Amino acid sequence: MARRVVITGTGLLCPLGGSAAELRAARLEGRDALRPSERFGGDGLPRRPVGELLFDAAAHLGRDRNLRPLDRISQLVTAAAARALEDAALSGEALREAEAGLVLGTMLCGVRTIAEFDRRGLERGPTYVSPFDFANTVINAAAGQGAIWHGLAGLNSTLSAGPAAGLQALAYAADQLRAGRATTLLAGGADELSAESYAGFERAGWLCGSAGRECAVPFDARRDGFAPSEGAALLVLEEAEAAARRGAPALAEVLGGGQAYDASRGADVASAAAATARAIRQALAEAGVEPDGIDAVGAGANGGPVTDRAEARALVACLGPRAGTLPVTAVKAGLGEPLGAGGALQAIDALASLSDGLLPGVAGLAQLDPEAALSIEPTPRRVAARRVLLTATGFDGSCAALVLGRWEAGGARA
Repeated sequence: MARRVVITGTGLLCPLGGSAAELRAARLEGRDALRPSERFGGDGLPRRPVGELLFDAAAHLGRDRNLRPLDRISQLVTAAAARALEDAALSGEALREAEAGLVLGTMLCGVRTIAEFDRRGLERGPTYVSPFDFANTVINAAAGQGAIWHGLAGLNSTLSAGPAAGLQALAYAADQLRAGRATTLLAGGADELSAESYAGFERAGWLCGSAGRECAVPFDARRDGFAPSEGAALLVLEEAEAAARRGAPALAEVLGGGQAYDASRGADVASAAAATARAIRQALAEAGVEPDGIDAVGAGANGGPVTDRAEARALVACLGPRAGTLPVTAVKAGLGEPLGAGGALQAIDALASLSDGLLPGVAGLAQLDPEAALSIEPTPRRVAARRVLLTATGFDGSCAALVLGRWEAGGARA
């Protein structure tokens, strides 16, 4: 019998909250964490709305611990991992026996540290650069730092795939568990706001406000780009029998995943839609689920005019006539685009819907794009969800999909 993969814990830090319960409350209340930036803009760049996370590393990781080797993104990942491990009741001997590993999805990871390292070297000379910065200038540094901090001796991988990275990390981790290469993995994603990424996105014309409307509401006809955000979110994935042996309750099952690439890199709606559809069909096939077996959708839409439209087209193409009535939500409404953390936050949002039967609305939605032929509401609604499809269409070309199901022990997949 094929190994089954379950989720046994979650940990997160994002502008909408610092736990699954806080994220859930914010989503159901339709809260908006986006504010005009105080840190970014100027020097010819406008100040756009952002989702900024206020984070005190010492409060999360201990004031008596040496935090100097960890840059901010590593601190976020390490803190989210601590919360996920605690939620899954994995500590001490149980954690050592599990030989847990970490799979992190990200787009830019420590680009802020890389820029600071380069800037100091250019302005003051190579003898003045920080050795602590140097250790964090590789994209897998945050995953490595998190593993060192928590003593995670298993698989350690970093996937860089833009806004699709979080879903890809979850699918990759599930594949490793099914193959028997691990029994316990933390998986998810993280990215942080930085002046460098803000400037890059603004100059590429991707941020909301580029058309003068400053609307980053997913699927809204008024949208004109995304609001950059930040955060870290990790889920504990375990081989189902290993979780049962230690008495860990399963929150849900990872049924299947899929990935594809849009060669137009988000520039062409048809190309992006086709790539997203390939990822969705892969995920459904791996999960052994027909389109009519999906009960709700958690979209990765972020307010981008092209990528939101492409994601909607892909869902219609894959789900057929049901797409117009199937409930769809988008966690990035009110949160902004947290890049690598997005997929994991989508998954945590979906876990709650599988549990309580409520699907949050798309906060701020006032005028649904007529080309988004989907069932999208601004307020929460009841759903009888046994399986949820998660999707992501990245403006960098990476696309992903994941199917989560309610856990049914001792029986067939949900």
